[in-house]
Amino acid sequence: MSKNIIWSSQAEKDLITILEYLDLHWYKEVTITFLDILDQKVIKIAGQPELFPYFDKNHNIRKCVVTKHNTLYFREETSEIQVLRIYDVRQHPDKLHF
Repeated sequence: MSKNIIWSSQAEKDLITILEYLDLHWYKEVTITFLDILDQKVIKIAGQPELFPYFDKNHNIRKCVVTKHNTLYFREETSEIQVLRIYDVRQHPDKLHF
């Protein structure tokens, strides 16, 4: 059974930043493709979160590579999945906070 997906405010901001960048610098098709890939990954996370490796096992944070430039970080709770960040991996790792 799939769990509900809850987006943190930071994850929503991350997504808006990514979409604004794609709209500004790429064709609309690139943005649509990114959203399709993200949607497929989120559906897979909702159904089988255990398939994705731990990023921080102590805090129950897992990661999902969305594209070679973007990784989604999430936490599995009893009844839901919390999307914490969609992070551009080209940034310095010290900027990654949850």
